[in-house]
Amino acid sequence: MATILSVAELTRHVRDILESRLGEVWVEGEISNYRKQSSGHHYFTLKDDRAQLACVMFARAYSARSGLILKDGMQVQTFGRLTVYEARGQYQLVVELVQTKGQGVLQAKFEALKRKLQAEGLFDPEHKKPLPSFPRRVALVTSRSGAALQDMLNILERRSPWLRILICPVRVQGEGVAGEIAEMIRYLDRQRVSLAIDVIIVARGGGSLEDIWEFNEEVLARTIYGCDLPIISAVGHEIDFTIADFVADLRAPTPSAAAELVAPAQEILRNSLAAKQAALVRLAKQAVEVSALRLNRLKEARGLLDPRTLIQDRQQKIDQIEARLLQLLRWTVEHHRTHTNRLASLLQAYRPGQVVVRRRAEVAGVQTRLENAAKYQLERAKQKLVSLERSISLLGPQQTLQRGYSITRKTNGEILQRSEDVKPGDEILTRLAEGEVRSRVETSEN
Repeated sequence: MATILSVAELTRHVRDILESRLGEVWVEGEISNYRKQSSGHHYFTLKDDRAQLACVMFARAYSARSGLILKDGMQVQTFGRLTVYEARGQYQLVVELVQTKGQGVLQAKFEALKRKLQAEGLFDPEHKKPLPSFPRRVALVTSRSGAALQDMLNILERRSPWLRILICPVRVQGEGVAGEIAEMIRYLDRQRVSLAIDVIIVARGGGSLEDIWEFNEEVLARTIYGCDLPIISAVGHEIDFTIADFVADLRAPTPSAAAELVAPAQEILRNSLAAKQAALVRLAKQAVEVSALRLNRLKEARGLLDPRTLIQDRQQKIDQIEARLLQLLRWTVEHHRTHTNRLASLLQAYRPGQVVVRRRAEVAGVQTRLENAAKYQLERAKQKLVSLERSISLLGPQQTLQRGYSITRKTNGEILQRSEDVKPGDEILTRLAEGEVRSRVETSEN
């Protein structure tokens, strides 16, 4: 006797076969019917020109392994487990990883170039140039409109307000960006003396592999390697790595971190200055004590030479040494006092109160421009609305009816355009400029 299975038993049997025979697979296709539930789960269909496949990506897998924003029409590669959703008897792919089509190719290209440049020694530590402890001017090679620039400027101004900053605007995404950035670096390297540049920061915010791909190009890597100025690479987020990161003299996890690396904090400078001044004072005292000790020893041996000649000679040498030490001490103290006063003047110029006043003036100017722009746009919108109202009044159906025309509809509201749309006995409604006329069709001629 044949075994009779329930629907659930048969579906479960099919699911077991699918999961055991196929298991985990890579599938490529176009996303359609995409929707994201409030639970955070993602549902979509993968399709090509001949078939389609239902897919689900649960919130845990999406948040842990993908930063990709899914949408209809996107060509993707998915990795997951093929199974059957028993409630509908529908086979589906439970997606664990999703990436844009071609991302695997880009990753392979990245690894190939990385191996090539590493074999040539472009990543070797001995080629890394040290960063200056107290840079005078920093060149920021980044997008003028990006958030990365503003983050770096805020940190540099807060930590080292005396630091001079050279903003070098470049594109940071799109075809040809690598060559543009490389040309900017070569220019800064050629003009490093006239521009008094001490260090370069190449930066941009985070993004997908495609967004930051230009920082993986060979032309940019070789330009960074050949630059005589130290370069910090600050591309993307902390988890992002590019070829530029490996070649640069230092890799910063974020643009903000790069700014902190080159900008010494004011308090650290003050403490260092005070410590050096104290060390100089101690050295001067020790030198005076050593000179006095040597004088006493010479006095003990005065019997070997004429006491008066010996004493006079040693006294003169002591006076000379003391004079040189005092001069050195005065010069050192004066030098550090001048430097301290200069730093104090800079700090005074960048007091929070004065900075706030400048920023308020800037905000007031921006607010005025925004208000003027808003008034202008509103006035344009009003004029456009008046024009549209005038056009509607001239071209609207009511004006057409006023000129003697009429509109005839069936009783269901459908507008008649051809005589074959009605048959004898049908009722029709004719709308005039004033009122309507109800009629019954007796004959209908084409």
